[in-house]
Amino acid sequence: MDNKKIRVLIVDDSALMRKIITDILRSDSRIEVLDTARNGVDGVEKVRILKPDVVTMDVEMPHKSGIEALEEIMKTIPTPVVMLSSLTQKGAEITQRAFSLGCVDCVGKPSGHISLNLADVGGEIIEKVIVASTANIKRMAKISSDFNSGRLPIEANSQSRNADFQYNKKRESSVVNYQDKKKKILVIGSSTGGPLALQQVISSIPANFPVPIVIVQHMPEHFTASFAKRLDSISQLKVTEGFDGMEISGGMVVIAPSGKHMMVRRKNTGIFCSLSDAPPILSVKPAANILFLSAAEEFGGAVVGVILTGMGRDGTDGAVELRKKGAHIIAESQETCIIYGMPRSVIEAGVVDQILPLQDIAGAMIKSVGGTYYL
Repeated sequence: MDNKKIRVLIVDDSALMRKIITDILRSDSRIEVLDTARNGVDGVEKVRILKPDVVTMDVEMPHKSGIEALEEIMKTIPTPVVMLSSLTQKGAEITQRAFSLGCVDCVGKPSGHISLNLADVGGEIIEKVIVASTANIKRMAKISSDFNSGRLPIEANSQSRNADFQYNKKRESSVVNYQDKKKKILVIGSSTGGPLALQQVISSIPANFPVPIVIVQHMPEHFTASFAKRLDSISQLKVTEGFDGMEISGGMVVIAPSGKHMMVRRKNTGIFCSLSDAPPILSVKPAANILFLSAAEEFGGAVVGVILTGMGRDGTDGAVELRKKGAHIIAESQETCIIYGMPRSVIEAGVVDQILPLQDIAGAMIKSVGGTYYL
């Protein structure tokens, strides 16, 4: 058995926070704290010298912010970074920028920039550092670079497979001819690495996508509203955080709010979201399993289920039930996953119809609901 410890660099401008985070991480025998850094400039330099396995990075710091440091690290010496951010609207919005730049995951500080009760989320910090150490960081750096430079390789159609897609929110919306309209809803489950993957997928879907897309993305509480806002700003679709009783339709993307399970229900001719405060499933809330099982119950085989990058096996049980009823299941392939956990689990369950690299998933989603071409 490999007993090599995960080597971590802690970057935070507060000496007290550096001490608290150090104590949290050192409480786990799998982790070694290499050093600490007092700001982004110091942090980037120590990443170059020490080459840690994982970096924990405070968002708000003088001289060079956590966002600026993350951007430089991902461009020059790609390293898994877990951001620590305040649980405020500003903190959540900054964190969405961090996701787009390639941070692996984030943890919300319970009581602001200086969180004396950070130990309350100590287990979460440890877990996310351990998961981050397994991330395909070179792949993440490439996806981030391609997205932020406007290069989005997608499966446009059989004649232009993997053509570069220059996204412009103001351009005329692309239109797809949908002939087979048997599918009623598309559901997606994702976790670690998911925010970046979802940015690429959702920004590549045309405005007239005929069925609602409902997403469970594992994310700290209070962060999903800003994530929906971020996706909406780069998508032709209307993206919003879901609420209880929300009616959804084609052309919409709904993000399950963190801290609540989301289900879909059919009433008369409409489709509605329903929220539940039931306990976590497989340690996550919202859970893709809950969403997928509700879709199976309400729509049977008239569903497309998609599993993207993430740790664990959330979504597998729901996908199994969907497949029993004739739904179409798509999983991201190992070659592009940041964390090949959730897709591997559903693939090993034997219920996947298509295993595809991330750049081909938008095209597959379009075709799965009857699209005949994509502009």
